[in-house]
This record gives sequence, structure tokens and C-alpha cells, in this order.
Amino acid sequence: MTADPLLDRLAEIVGPAAVLTEAADMAPHLEEPRGLFHGKARAVVKPATTEQAAAVVAACHAAGAPVVPQGGNTGLVGGNVPFEHGREVVISTARLNRIRDLDPVNLTVTVEAGVILADLQRAAADADCLFPVSLAAEGTCQIGGSIASNAGGTGVLRYGSMREQVLGLEVVLPDGRIWTGLRRLGKDNAGYALRHLFIGSEGTLGLVTAATLKLYPGPKATATALCGLDDLEKVTALLRHARAWSGDAVTAFEFMPRFGIEITARHMPGCADPLEAPWPWYALIELSSPRADAGVRDDLEELLGEALEQEMIADAVLAESLDQRDGLWRLRESMSEAQAFEGGSIKHDVSLPVSSIPAFIARANVAVEDILPGIRPCPFGHVGDGNVHYNLTQPEGMDKAAYLARWDEVSHMVHDIVAAMDGSVAAEHGVGRLKVGELERLKAPVELEMMRAIKHALDPDGRFNPGKVVV
Repeated sequence: MTADPLLDRLAEIVGPAAVLTEAADMAPHLEEPRGLFHGKARAVVKPATTEQAAAVVAACHAAGAPVVPQGGNTGLVGGNVPFEHGREVVISTARLNRIRDLDPVNLTVTVEAGVILADLQRAAADADCLFPVSLAAEGTCQIGGSIASNAGGTGVLRYGSMREQVLGLEVVLPDGRIWTGLRRLGKDNAGYALRHLFIGSEGTLGLVTAATLKLYPGPKATATALCGLDDLEKVTALLRHARAWSGDAVTAFEFMPRFGIEITARHMPGCADPLEAPWPWYALIELSSPRADAGVRDDLEELLGEALEQEMIADAVLAESLDQRDGLWRLRESMSEAQAFEGGSIKHDVSLPVSSIPAFIARANVAVEDILPGIRPCPFGHVGDGNVHYNLTQPEGMDKAAYLARWDEVSHMVHDIVAAMDGSVAAEHGVGRLKVGELERLKAPVELEMMRAIKHALDPDGRFNPGKVVV
């Protein structure tokens, strides 16, 4: 027994070992990867079944305790960590980690929320299938958190974000009831599509405990190339050319700046620029096919040959092996980490119409340079779906703390430009704590009213991940 009746009840439900209260045990659950938020918690609880999760939520509801659902804790906007007051109970889905069913005929898989994304990818591949969502954090992020944040990643152009993969959900509601909506149906128009309320809700409306997801035929042939370009406008022209020429077989299309390539090659092991000359911009293109004899490498080579003739690209290298392909992707996937070696980085995760990306970057670069001379923009990302990680590395020689103190000022200006160009200030990382104020500042009042109405309908007491997304 403890001095806290709620903790005693939680220990009865999940077992004492699954209720963490010691500071050292809770520490990994109390801060997010960037170190922007450091919270406290009444306890971290790890249910092993949906029934346990429901009982935990019901106990917290009865005690008036706010809860924070948490998956792999890889989120980057603070939606996955508790506040500093220490009254919240963190509910970790780490032990909800079973793959319940994999149906290669129906091309569906039902998994619990704590399944690691990379483990799901491997299970799908073992069944000659593909689960297409791919992220830099896929070795640690969990399916429930990926659904709650509507994760995107490198495959959105071809397959869509996590929202497009979800057929059904199992959710513990804020009062402890279980909604079992695990359906394997491609079509279901029997009323509202309730699953969409929880996808991208960042744990503010309920705790996702399981999901039924789409699978696809496994790729049998893949071709990858890195291109050098002398003008950002040509990146979007190349994307249009690649999609039209290949019959929309483009699986991924990423763009990177020269500065990003330089710092990644400088700081990250195994990374190097494979092109002979430096170029202002780079595009990473990948085609794939479920047919081994599809000839995608020849297709990509011919596609790039035409792009060279039309002066869309200045140079290109095609991967001739899996190791070379991995090396090209390593350049892209290591870029975020490489920025840390250059000092402070003010980061933005925004989306725009694809055709507006060059104009946005040009306009934003001028604006940030005006207020912070010497600032080093590093815009990169999934240009195929309009997602730009508009990251800004501090000027050389500037104090890091002084630079990061300008975060709100810089972000407001960048977000104003995004809003003026009909973009979104939260593309794939979500809102969390970091962007609540920006949502209130930039969203239309009627949108905020609808969001608050949904929140109040499902969580009238405001105890599910309070202070996140909408307040």
C-alpha cells in the first residue's frame, strides 16, 4: 500500500512492476527527443491488455487524474510528455505489442498500439507484403503514436500518410469505455467514419490500443538515384516529369539543399556526396514495382536521361547495389541529426502546395536573413507531398542560447508566410504543446470551435492529454 489510493488501484490492475513511480524509472518517459520539454508525472503505467488499459483509464477518470497517452516517445512537439506540475499519469503502450492477425489475402494486419513500426514492416515483408509508412524513428516509434500523430514519412507520395493506412481502430475512451472498431473493410459508409477523429488527435480524445491497417504487395524491384540541380524551381519540375514519365510509380521524392549535404557528409559516419561537383539542390528519387521484371532501373535511367537533356538536372548517380541505395538514403535520413553539430537549430515542420515550395523557401530565406544575418537555412523534406522541414541553423559564432531565444520571433514570421501561402504550420509532427499558440493565432475561429466541440463531446472534463493541440 502507498499513500496514494489511485496508485494502489493501478497496481492492482497491471501489477506493481508495471506502475513506475521512482524518478529514474520514469525519466525516459518525461522528456521528448529535442529536450524542449521536461515534465513530471504522478506515475507511469504500462498496461499489457486493452482491458487493463480501459481499467487504468477508468480508475484515473474516477480519481479525477489527467492522463497522457504515450507510445515510443519519439514525438517532436511535446504532445507525448506530461506537464511540469506532476499531477498527470502517463499511460505507456509499450506492453501492448502483439501482432494479432496478418491476412495477406485481404492485405490487412491488426496490431496493438505498442508494436514498433520496424517490427510491423518486417512482419509484413515476411508475408511478402509491404507496410509503407517509413520514418527515421521507425526503430523506436510505435504504431499507436504514429496513428495519434498521423505520421507521414517518405512514402506519402505513393501510399499516403498513416491516415490512409487505417481501416479500423480499437480505442479506450476518456471515461474508460472501449470502442471496438477493428474492421477489415475497404468500404464502410454506415455513418460517421469515427476512426478519423482519433487519427492525428495526439491522444487528446482517447487511447488507441489496436488498429487494423492496410498492406500492399511487397516490392520486387526498386531503383534509386540522387540528382544534382542548379535551381530549386527545377526540383518541382523534375517531380512532375518523374510522376508523368513513370506512370506514377514514384515511391519517394525527397529534396535537400547543398548546406544539408555538406554538414551531413562532414559529421555523420558513412555519409558522402556521391556527385563529382557540388550543386545548390539535390533530389532523391525512388521507383518501385511489385514485379521483379518491371525494369524500374532502366526506367529510372531513361527518365533521368531525358531530364538531363531538358536541363532539369545537372548530374545524377543511380544506386547499383543495396549498399549504395542505403548510402543515398543515409544522406537524407541523417540530415536532422547532423544539424546538431552546427549549433542551435530552429525547426519548422510545414506543408504547402507543391508548386509553392520554391517561392516559400525564397521568401522565407530573405525574411529570416533580414532579422538574423548569417542564419543558415536547411530546408529539406518530402517535396512530393508538400512537406518542408524548414530548419534554420544558427549563424556561425553566435551564442546558441541567444539564438534559440529568438525561436518564437522567427517561427511567427515563418508561419505567417506559410499561412499567407495557404499552407499548414503542422505537417507531420503535429501540434502538441509547441504549436498550440500558433494554432490559436492562425486557424479560423470556426475551425477552433469545431475542434473544441469534438474535444468536449468525448472528453468533457478535459483530462485526456490536457493542454495539447486545442485548449
